Amino acid sequence: MSTLEVTREELLTREEAARRLSTLAAALADGEKVVVSLGSSNVKMHVPDHVRCEIELEVDGDEVELEVELKWSTARHEG
Repeated sequence: MSTLEVTREELLTREEAARRLSTLAAALADGEKVVVSLGSSNVKMHVPDHVRCEIELEVDGDEVELEVELKWSTARHEG
């Protein structure tokens, strides 16, 4: 099994960050396939009906970090 990790960091205005999150939220609400833009590339993924969500807030001096992490299994569950 291979592992893939892609990280992209960039400076955005608050409005640009809000648009990115809104676009992702709309894609999650619309269906199973979600396209995530990573610079000049797009990654299309299948997202199941249920995901685990972790929200982390860290304040260190004058720096604030807010992380929103979604996790799900790619294993097929047959019931």
